[in-house]
Amino acid sequence: MPAVEREAFFLDTPGGARFTLVTRPTGAIRGSIVFIPPFAEELNKSRRMCALAADAFARDGWQVVQLDLFGTGDSPGDFGEATWAHWIEDLDATVRWVETRGQQPVILWALRAGALLAGEWNARAAIARPCLMWQPVTNGKQHLTQFLRLKSAADMLSESDAKSTPRELAEALAAGEAVEVAGYFLNPALASGMTAAKLETLDRAHVIELAGEDRLNLSPAVSRLVEKTAAGGASAKTAVVAGPAFWQTLEIEVAPNLMPASLDALAGLKQA
Repeated sequence: MPAVEREAFFLDTPGGARFTLVTRPTGAIRGSIVFIPPFAEELNKSRRMCALAADAFARDGWQVVQLDLFGTGDSPGDFGEATWAHWIEDLDATVRWVETRGQQPVILWALRAGALLAGEWNARAAIARPCLMWQPVTNGKQHLTQFLRLKSAADMLSESDAKSTPRELAEALAAGEAVEVAGYFLNPALASGMTAAKLETLDRAHVIELAGEDRLNLSPAVSRLVEKTAAGGASAKTAVVAGPAFWQTLEIEVAPNLMPASLDALAGLKQA
């Protein structure tokens, strides 16, 4: 099995230092992959799976760059200070850093809400980069509402009289107030950026979703987006594999079937 090497450092960006882990083959590099992580606790649940994937990609010849966005992981700042603009800037700086080193092509690899960041960054870029998307979130407002429900559920189980509905929390954020949800302080500027974010197209993307053995179908949201992409004259490639929703399971789980499907997708995206 081909050997890999890892390098951890703080990448200098216009917004400050960002903790970065690079996993690469010891031999020739066929291209680079920039990982765009999911939101909040989904990132923590996914670290094991993403580490395994980065290793598999590197053994296939890819350089994988995993960045801790501002306010997350080992990067400076608190989560409550992070904004959507911070994270777009972090992604931009990472892609530019990879490209200046000549390790191209660059493929974005997005998990869950990371797809929203990838879509917005690509929409702003002069040239969109191909993207491997795992279980993409297509609507930021809906995703944020689901996150706010964690606060409502916790309030229902507590003895406190101060209970909040997702709508009330959204209104507080819209009024410029920070809110605490499941141990995360949410900045109004981060909430507004996520609320406005939508995945508009799957052009130059390969989507892989996970499902149970008895239902290997695309989710309705991704199915609609595939149809919209086709109506716009582009095409999207998709796959559904069996496996657990590792980003939200109670115990840390992995989805081995994602590996071969992703390697096939990367081979196609390299030519995109």
